[in-house]
Amino acid sequence: MNSKLLLLPAALTLAGNSVAKDKNKRTDKRPNILVILADDLGYSDLGCYGSEIHTPNLDKLAQQGVRFNHFYNASRSCPTRASLLTGLYQHQAGIGRMTFDDNLPGYRGTLSRNAVTIAEVLKGVGYTTSMVGKWHIAETPLRKDQREWLAHHVFHDTFSDLCHYPVNRGFDTHYGTIYGVVDYFDPFSLVEGEEPIKEVPDGYYITQALSDRAVKEVNEYAKENKPFFMYLAYTAPHWPLHALPEDIEKYKDTYKVGWEAIRNARYERQKQLGIFPGMDNFLSDRQFLDKWENNPTAEWDARAMAVHAAMIDRMDQGIGQVIEALERTGQLDNTLILFLSDNGCSNELCQNYSPGENDRPDMTRKGEVMVYPHNKEVLPGPETTYASLGARWANVANTPFRFWKAKSYEGGICTPMIAHWPKGIKKNVGGMTSEIGHVMDIMATCIDLADASYPEKYKGHDIIPMEGKSLLPIFKSGHREGHDYLGFEHFNERAFLSNDGWKIVRPGEKAKWELYNLNEDRSEQHNLANKYPEKVTEMVKAYEAWAKRCMVEPYPGQNK
Repeated sequence: MNSKLLLLPAALTLAGNSVAKDKNKRTDKRPNILVILADDLGYSDLGCYGSEIHTPNLDKLAQQGVRFNHFYNASRSCPTRASLLTGLYQHQAGIGRMTFDDNLPGYRGTLSRNAVTIAEVLKGVGYTTSMVGKWHIAETPLRKDQREWLAHHVFHDTFSDLCHYPVNRGFDTHYGTIYGVVDYFDPFSLVEGEEPIKEVPDGYYITQALSDRAVKEVNEYAKENKPFFMYLAYTAPHWPLHALPEDIEKYKDTYKVGWEAIRNARYERQKQLGIFPGMDNFLSDRQFLDKWENNPTAEWDARAMAVHAAMIDRMDQGIGQVIEALERTGQLDNTLILFLSDNGCSNELCQNYSPGENDRPDMTRKGEVMVYPHNKEVLPGPETTYASLGARWANVANTPFRFWKAKSYEGGICTPMIAHWPKGIKKNVGGMTSEIGHVMDIMATCIDLADASYPEKYKGHDIIPMEGKSLLPIFKSGHREGHDYLGFEHFNERAFLSNDGWKIVRPGEKAKWELYNLNEDRSEQHNLANKYPEKVTEMVKAYEAWAKRCMVEPYPGQNK
């Protein structure tokens, strides 16, 4: 790989020093915007949201900014990314799920040409636009030699149609992956713009490489007389459980106390931190009855969570390097940083998947067998293992909520969200806001900050009207007139949230609608559907109207 793509720390320092002298020369005073997206991060996986994981850099952003306790995503990777980048519900943007059907406009698997990205809009008003990291919103068809391709034994020029690459959806540059799941030490589908990167240097680790690239670009942008928009999309801490040995070492003993002890400790810290002000009893029941002391695979399970923690720790270290570069070059005060996750922590057992298919390799570039430990026979962490946390640790990571990724309960769709902007955030600095927000609001916020206009047409295509609403009033006054409601659907998991705190959930095609009052029951412990049937009827009617308006069809293969 070109050495310019992965700079050494010393080189970064020199680059930063060279631009520091120019830090006050920019005449365009519009803020920079840095959106940082974690992958499969649990609600309580940051120190500032209750975790024991060492995240001092994100915690510092929280102390100097504002945390949201009621911010939503679309419950899974592709839908969230589509919604975030377009300001629309994911179905309107063309990516309702990861199984595609050209006959259903909400499920086509690539961004619709009737949607416009943040990068396309901001580039048009003078912003430099950069993406670093995971794309995962382009259809990636399988090939006959997929197994060999995943292991870098054969090469193809493209990983999807080039028209769907980030650099063809408004980004000036992109260094990162097109596919959704990667080997952290030798990632598949790594590209520079449109060009595939065919090899990486010894000691490569993608989380660090993405951070290094972001630092390099921050240093370069300090020399320009225009603001930047950067979308930094980490793959961490999505499975496989791959981490650097020195990071795993920090947590080697932390999780030997087991699931319940860690979950209870996180809950107590959340109460101390005031994550949900005014609420005293917001921990849902643990979803499993088994006890850690009776766990025959305790060593493996403790190691798995240690690797998960190590992946988050390394991401935080890299974010700290990006923050330091912004500060050193005089850009931090006027940069809006938004940090969030694409969905809740995952309950998936990737070790039970079929290796060698889709984006799951079965061997390394050197031909070493990758073990998918069905019986937990090898410890996770190194490149030669492919494993994930599973449901019990996901239940911990998403404390205080129930459930996980791909579900429409709070554990699937509610994300930690930190906003940091010294020049612009004037209310709740260092504290929490209970204002309700959604990833589609990021587009509207960017437009507001960039003095841009959301287009009715773009490159000859009619553009669907924006659904998001700017977060700027929350930063300035602490409050905004938000959404009347928010709708959710993924894999036939449905939910509908009204602005008065009532929420209905339907967990599957054959399930009944459930009703929760989040004002009094933040963790959805008490189903009130039988007590208030008229409220359920009212909200189901509103959900159906939303679903019809926003291209939410029964997903492919299901009866309409």
